[in-house]
Amino acid sequence: MKDNLYSVKVNRDILSLWKGRRPLLNRLDLELTERCNNNCIHCYINLPADDSIAKKRELSTEEIKDILREATSLGCLTVRFTGGEPLVREDFEELYLFARKLGLKVVLFTNATLITPHLAEIFARIPPLEKIEVTVLGLKKQSYEAATGVLGSFEAAFRGIDLLTKKNIPFLVKSALLPSNRGEMEVFETWAAAIPWMDIPVSYSMFFDLRCHRDSEKKNHSIKKLRVSPEEGLQVLTRRREQYLKEMEQFCSKFMAPPGDTLFSCGAGMGGGCVDAYGHFQLCMLLRHPDTIYDLKKGSLKEALTDFFPLIRKIKATNAEYLNRCAICFLKSLCLQCPAKSWMEHDTLDSRVVYLCEIAHVQARYLGLVKEGSMSWEMQNWKNLTHGNL
Repeated sequence: MKDNLYSVKVNRDILSLWKGRRPLLNRLDLELTERCNNNCIHCYINLPADDSIAKKRELSTEEIKDILREATSLGCLTVRFTGGEPLVREDFEELYLFARKLGLKVVLFTNATLITPHLAEIFARIPPLEKIEVTVLGLKKQSYEAATGVLGSFEAAFRGIDLLTKKNIPFLVKSALLPSNRGEMEVFETWAAAIPWMDIPVSYSMFFDLRCHRDSEKKNHSIKKLRVSPEEGLQVLTRRREQYLKEMEQFCSKFMAPPGDTLFSCGAGMGGGCVDAYGHFQLCMLLRHPDTIYDLKKGSLKEALTDFFPLIRKIKATNAEYLNRCAICFLKSLCLQCPAKSWMEHDTLDSRVVYLCEIAHVQARYLGLVKEGSMSWEMQNWKNLTHGNL
């Protein structure tokens, strides 16, 4: 916004509204449900759409409204509705309109299969103010439904995408790299680039997370088989080599350093968090270790943010392997390892995830940060490598 006769651009932090302080809550992720009308083979959370037990446990409409009210009172400006598939909830329209009436921007994660002409009309008339994010798992019926496991989902998804397009509702598309659609990358990116609101390259999930509730060894086994190798992942990451190198040089010069015994070196739980479908407030969308979740039915967002989350962030690593490797590894920021991933893989907060470690090392060797045959935690001169020398 530029200064003009009608408005003046100011720093919100100095407005009397915030009394010189930053808002306690900047953003909120809200999982409306874990249920989904698709059954994607790589999904870490989905439950059947008709799962009556899960549906009964979910937060009620009024409970979600209360959470949204408190979020806005704490300074929240944006809420992300996700799932599962958020449109599975019969009250989605009511919740969406309520959030918008509160003045919240809404980010919607969806597979688009349940977007109806009526819902598209609502989005057109009362825009979410953020681009809708649509996951598209193939451009052919065969590849798409091999991923979703649901007949008719391909036609439903593209019907929804067509409704968004015709109503001029801004949206982005993203995908997951799966055996059924790997041969479509080039044509998929060409198709995505033609979407008027796609101002960023397509993003792909490929280093898939295991089940976040640790609820199915069988599904975890299947997910592991879908993961690309670290070398294959590098090929995808470096397909725009110059851009990748530029981004990595900036990243490495700022963030590379051993974390020590501190587990939470990210921003999880600082100015944000995720409320799951049952009223548990988490530091982030992935972290569901029972010791790290806060029950909003017994407290409030404010209490979690001011009292509970700071205590969780102070948790230190005690696992000997972690302390002897991850804690002294300068690649920690490049690595996808975190307490949430450790929990999903090993049932602890501080266990090394070998797959993620290998991904980080493959990238580091490509960037010249680690020599072939060496491991990053063995290196003493890492500072000379990560500051403008890529």
